[in-house]
Amino acid sequence: MTQSPLGAALSDAAAEIEKALDRLLPPATGPEAKLMEAMRYASMSGGKRLRPFLVLETAGLFDVKRGCALRVAAAVECVHCYSLVHDDLPAMDDDDLRRGKPTVHKAFDEATAVLAGDALLTYAFELLSGAETHDDPRVRLELVSLLAQASGPHGMVGGQMSDLAAEAAGDDFDLGAVTRMQKMKTGALIQAAAEAGAVLGKASHEARTALRGYAHDLGLAFQIADDLLDVEGRVEDTGKAVAKDAARGKATFVSILGVERARDQAERLVDQAIHHVAPFGLRADNLRALARYVIDRKS
Repeated sequence: MTQSPLGAALSDAAAEIEKALDRLLPPATGPEAKLMEAMRYASMSGGKRLRPFLVLETAGLFDVKRGCALRVAAAVECVHCYSLVHDDLPAMDDDDLRRGKPTVHKAFDEATAVLAGDALLTYAFELLSGAETHDDPRVRLELVSLLAQASGPHGMVGGQMSDLAAEAAGDDFDLGAVTRMQKMKTGALIQAAAEAGAVLGKASHEARTALRGYAHDLGLAFQIADDLLDVEGRVEDTGKAVAKDAARGKATFVSILGVERARDQAERLVDQAIHHVAPFGLRADNLRALARYVIDRKS
């Protein structure tokens, strides 16, 4: 079967990211060999590569050199993979399966998983700060700041803390609280990935605002789709456990809105996301197709 243009673009980008990660995270010898093996296991085990794809696509809008964009894309993927390693730990979501494979703490051990996550996070900033990423140090500094804010207490980590609170609060966690949580936990890194390409390209304020709006709506639609997959998906498709949220009594978009209203909301968010990238014309075709893909996917 012939791939769609988006499918081909996603496959090509994933292969580029895999190759970049293989080069940037080479196997090691000595006491740190196990750590590097766990880092490679966590970051090179497939996945959609949606966040690095966003970096590459948005950088392409501004004719950024591919090598520079790939370093930033790899940094963003390192942060994403670190978050998955830590989210899967027994102290967090206690998951045994990720991307169809044993989670890092199951394949190795808990201590190694913690250290592998720590190392992926810190290595991301080493990549961004390197001169190979951009010849303008102000651009490198802005990239570091952008990713740090998306990853920290007002972004992904703060969102994970709210996620733990949502599980404890159950029905007391309303739609506004769930939306805020997911903007932080899922949306912040997606937004940083989309904006990173514009930072690399020294894009205008208007262009960055458009991409920020696109990513905001894309991130929420993506999370609603995840919540729907937890209810309707199959382990063999998703590559991870399903029906977890209801079993834990955790508030989600689906538990609050119901399946049909949640799906309708995701559709509206996708339409809004597509509208945001209208100024980029045909060059944003993959971004428009990606917005549709995130709510049609099976994993």
